[in-house]
Amino acid sequence: MKRTTIVAFVLLAMLTSSLSLAQAVAGSQQPTRPASLPMRQAVYAWDSELLRASYAYRDAFADPGLMKKLSTGLPVVVAMRAYLYREGDDVPLALAPRVCRIVFDLWDEVYRVHVSEPERERDHVVVLDGVLRLCTEVRDLPVARRAFVASGRNYFLGVVVDVNPVSNEIVDQMRRWMSRPTGSTTIAPSDALFGSFVQLFARQLATSDVTVTFRTQNFSP
Repeated sequence: MKRTTIVAFVLLAMLTSSLSLAQAVAGSQQPTRPASLPMRQAVYAWDSELLRASYAYRDAFADPGLMKKLSTGLPVVVAMRAYLYREGDDVPLALAPRVCRIVFDLWDEVYRVHVSEPERERDHVVVLDGVLRLCTEVRDLPVARRAFVASGRNYFLGVVVDVNPVSNEIVDQMRRWMSRPTGSTTIAPSDALFGSFVQLFARQLATSDVTVTFRTQNFSP
């Protein structure tokens, strides 16, 4: 066997071994419970009997390649799901979704953004900074009604953000969910967007261009 062929096989074996090790490490570091997700601060406020939350995830567009994709004229979709958990539980109690669709108008050189969230649909014409503000910053998102959260218990949000999810069905399900009356966020095992923590948050290959997951700090009603 030629020396160059032997070297090639050795390099390939080293690369395969390194990739396997990296995958094993990544798998071992994958959170197994919602409380173990990376922490991120949110602002909670009561609007009469409705709990609302505000937080951001600008790191969803940290990849320069994804930023370039924004200006191609092709649609970019940011799908965010915020699941309400009671501290100590692994089963979500409620869901607050949000979908942002971005299209760069090549003729007018502006971004046309459509935001869908519970209780409202909005269209905007903005520049790039406006895209990031509208699509990566949640403001006053309806989470749950006061009667649904017990006083004296701690709760938090587990959030998953997908940029350009491969499955259009997920986005369609989120849009149907948002047609519910304001505050009707209670989720049950029979709901299409329900699932175990692993199903909802474990990163899977080729499900979206970018996936960001985190949890908020605890709050007590």
